[in-house]
Amino acid sequence: MIDTSDFRNGLSIQLDSDIFTIVEFQHVKPGKGGAFVRTKIKNVKTGAVIDKTFRAGERMEQAVLERKPMQYIYQQDGDYYLMDLENYEQIPVRKELIGDAVKYLKENEQVSVLLHEGNIIGVELPFTVELEVVETDPGVRGDTASGGSKPANLETGAVIQVPFFINIGDKIKVDTRTDAYLERVK
Repeated sequence: MIDTSDFRNGLSIQLDSDIFTIVEFQHVKPGKGGAFVRTKIKNVKTGAVIDKTFRAGERMEQAVLERKPMQYIYQQDGDYYLMDLENYEQIPVRKELIGDAVKYLKENEQVSVLLHEGNIIGVELPFTVELEVVETDPGVRGDTASGGSKPANLETGAVIQVPFFINIGDKIKVDTRTDAYLERVK
């Protein structure tokens, strides 16, 4: 059991049989009344971020999450198969546990699996991935980096906005959290 004085960013807590990670917190001591802690917490399973206020000293159970590196190997019948890098066991994971990040999964990509009490509760991709552009409008001479953007289809099926100078066959770096183009990779 922990209380609000133990809060820090990234700490996982258990509330109403769900697991949340603290994104942001602030201790508040008003001039009148008792102190409280204002937080933004993220539901590990759904990814939803909510605001919640706790009374100072309120106690709750800490959720111990284990992160384990695994490798994505293939997809079949709606399940995504991950391989444990220690014992080479193949584990099927439902698409819902991966979430929207599934559009950036590439074979042999290393991911981080979140485990709680031995059960997989989520899959985290690296913050950035390098993918090849397979379809986009051709770049025209005179288009510049600051001149706007166009849609591009990536090798995994994801569609993101890229600068005009990006062409088919270019490898680009993409931020998986914001779906944003970061840079062209040589």
